[in-house]
Amino acid sequence: MNDYERAAERVDRKLKFYRSLISYIIVNAFLFAINYIFTPSFWWVMFPIFFWGIGLVVNFFKTFVFIDFYGEEYRQRKIAEEMEKMKV
Repeated sequence: MNDYERAAERVDRKLKFYRSLISYIIVNAFLFAINYIFTPSFWWVMFPIFFWGIGLVVNFFKTFVFIDFYGEEYRQRKIAEEMEKMKV
């Protein structure tokens, strides 16, 4: 995988995260409005906000924090290590 392909893959992951974040905000704002209008005594909207938020946080860490932690370079390094072990 060349540098351009790796950069394109990272940009695609970032765009996917940003789309997910925008969807999260829009959908949960809509659900909040429905909850406020029809059932203000029970805030069920907190469940999708919380659980979808967990997924969004995981996606954030995979996109921005653990960049290529288990990517192609890691794979190639581990293959080289295994080949060295096999020589002994």
